[in-house]
Amino acid sequence: MSSLGLLLLLLLAPLPLQPSSLPPPDTPEGKAAITGLILSALERATSFLKKRLPEVNLDGVVGFRVLEVQLKGVQEEWAWDPPLQPLTLRVGKLVDELAPLLHGSVFYLKLSDPKYLREFQPTIQPGFWKLPQAWTRTNASMVYPTVEPQDSFSEEHSDSCLVQLLGTRGDGSQPCRLSDFCRTLMSKPGCSGYCLSHQLLFFLSARMKGCTEGLFHQTQHYMHLFCANMMDLNRRAEAIGYAYPTRDLFMENIMLCGISGFSDFYKLRWLEAILSWQKPQEGCFGRPAAEDEELSKAVQHQQHFLRRVKRREKQFTDGCSSHNTAMAVAALGGFLYALAEYPPANGERRLYTPAPPNGH
Repeated sequence: MSSLGLLLLLLLAPLPLQPSSLPPPDTPEGKAAITGLILSALERATSFLKKRLPEVNLDGVVGFRVLEVQLKGVQEEWAWDPPLQPLTLRVGKLVDELAPLLHGSVFYLKLSDPKYLREFQPTIQPGFWKLPQAWTRTNASMVYPTVEPQDSFSEEHSDSCLVQLLGTRGDGSQPCRLSDFCRTLMSKPGCSGYCLSHQLLFFLSARMKGCTEGLFHQTQHYMHLFCANMMDLNRRAEAIGYAYPTRDLFMENIMLCGISGFSDFYKLRWLEAILSWQKPQEGCFGRPAAEDEELSKAVQHQQHFLRRVKRREKQFTDGCSSHNTAMAVAALGGFLYALAEYPPANGERRLYTPAPPNGH
């Protein structure tokens, strides 16, 4: 969960912008080069999943399930494009590799965390995650002027509301129902950090389940509100050099807002940063080696405040993180899908480079 230390680091940061050194995607060569880099990273991450499958938690499986959907979307986009045939074959091979791994993951999750699996199994079922039907961009005027204290937010409360939404409590309850407490918590203004991303996940899950009544009439409004603030946090994470404690949230924001249809999260310079965080040998994402850490003493001092407190997070002894890796692959899959549609038929840019002056 987000903490005061994380918020102070992010909210007090200036907002400089760094251009990307990746080739622009508006030439066949540039598009192929970027696609190759993303696919190589995803292939290594899938090898990591294969080796660690008995140990990967449900969050880790969710990220790879989202990736599978994104890869299938890329296959459809490129099906009739002969120059992209070699890359399409690599995408297809990755899809074929993921399918049995995702199927097998349920066996291990039943052993390691059966209650959590029962409650959140819909999120790892085929067909739950769907690609955006339309694209939009964040609106900076919706960024909160101040951040409220988050005393009422906890992961337990968030999980409880999501289980209520999914209808998996095991008491015969139906999906799309929510208590007054959850209605208030999940629409509360002024949230930041993981409170904010959990709010978006709630409304995104409602969309995936087809919930449209009551509060869910306003799902699109809340998605615009939350992703505007998540964009602001990501720009601030960039401004402090992507200090390690901010990376997990940074990638989670890209994953969730990207699949919500906010195309301005797919910035080339952000793609370049994420690719650089992958551990080359293990294929995972997680804690950087000490010699790679470029945190100031002030940031290091704050680290014990900044660490994500996730009850089921899986940190491996080699620094790999199940949650970090899940967020990374789903973010990278989103970049790949945005790239597959570039340039889109309607002329709207979905992969942004160079950044406009306001950073969006």
